Amino acid sequence: MNTDPNPTVITRIPPSPTGHLHIGTARTALFNYLYAKQQGGQFVFRSEDTDRARSTQAYEEEIQTGLKWLGITWDNETITRQSEQSVTYRKYLEQLIEKDLAYISSEPSKQDPSSTVDLVRVRNPSTTVVFTDLVRGEITFDTTELGDFVIARSLDDALYHFTVVVDDAEMKVTHVLRGEDHISNTPRQIVLLEALGFTRPQYAHLPLILAPDRSKMSKRHGAVAIAEYQEQGYLPEAILNYLALLGWNPGTEQEIFTLNELIQEFSIEKIQKGGAVFNLEKLSWIHKQHLQAKDIATQETYVLDAVNSAMPDLNQSIRDRFARLTSSVLERHVTKKAIQEALSAGEFDFVINDPDPDPQLLAWKKDPDATAAVPRLQAAKDALVDADFTSSEAIKDAVWPLTETFGRGELLWPLRTALTGQERSPDPFTVAYTLGKDTTLTRIDIACAKITA
Repeated sequence: MNTDPNPTVITRIPPSPTGHLHIGTARTALFNYLYAKQQGGQFVFRSEDTDRARSTQAYEEEIQTGLKWLGITWDNETITRQSEQSVTYRKYLEQLIEKDLAYISSEPSKQDPSSTVDLVRVRNPSTTVVFTDLVRGEITFDTTELGDFVIARSLDDALYHFTVVVDDAEMKVTHVLRGEDHISNTPRQIVLLEALGFTRPQYAHLPLILAPDRSKMSKRHGAVAIAEYQEQGYLPEAILNYLALLGWNPGTEQEIFTLNELIQEFSIEKIQKGGAVFNLEKLSWIHKQHLQAKDIATQETYVLDAVNSAMPDLNQSIRDRFARLTSSVLERHVTKKAIQEALSAGEFDFVINDPDPDPQLLAWKKDPDATAAVPRLQAAKDALVDADFTSSEAIKDAVWPLTETFGRGELLWPLRTALTGQERSPDPFTVAYTLGKDTTLTRIDIACAKITA
């Protein structure tokens, strides 16, 4: 129990290991983490695993792994698990019964009405509970309607409200930041806090995360496990950045934050009351900003990881081409999953295989047929023979003057389609840089031969 008159700020995340780590739990963990760190306090983790039928060690490990992947770590070395605290809960239950603040009630079993069970009920003082929510202001409840609510199925089987109160006191939690769906739980927990003589923590109830149409989040709106976003290739710092903006506003135009910047800027006063709308497009945009801020070597690794996962048998020269195409790939596709879908759709076939261009595709739209493209392609090849291929800009410098002679579309359309065999692709300078000089010149020759055949 926390008796320090000036306690260090301690916040917590108490997930139930009955499922995957989702956006809502991760956002709650982040807000608790940010507040504790900004205040120079501690952030602790515990596992509320009292649902014995559904709780698993695998889910607990996934939740912990996911939070750590996001960059959210905790200060307690030993993880508290409710399933291991029955002795502690029994001690406090017995104290309440000895003080006649709770009692054992023999009642018909809900599972078998012909038998009875001994429940533990708290004696409800039927008073008005008032607490100041750090987000929503003063909230008042009349506890009379709660009656003498059940706090344990037996002395060795305490229920949620009781375990939460005891755990928070034992872990000296000073601030409880949780979803607004827990507001209705607060009066019950305050009744128990006062009966047990525990110091009341400060509460801050966070806005719910909603779908774009402001309905309850569903899987199609983005309510999937954090692990799925990880598999799709979203950066942890991007997800963390976006989670911070779900219900919190820095009060400035800044949208891109590092974790250290979030710690510096975060404040409970700037948490909004209304629901926070989850927007997958905004998450992708934030991810793109973080990815583009990284050095080119990191970006190349990101693209190659996506390509290698989808096509592990590609040779090194093809991988080198994808590395050179990195900037163009990331401009069009912001996640590894999107890159792999583009690969599957054939968007990057020109990187992997020599095209077999249709002569009609090589014809500029203003030309009656493709024969007019031959002298333009030959001129482009002549310009590229001695060109510097160390960058797409250098290649453009070598070819661009020819647009003054032939026209921009007249030259660049057949050049691009000769190199790719595709109606849509990156610009010809980027493609030539990607392919390298020898392949570029060879593909121009092949296209000319197809036209004149």
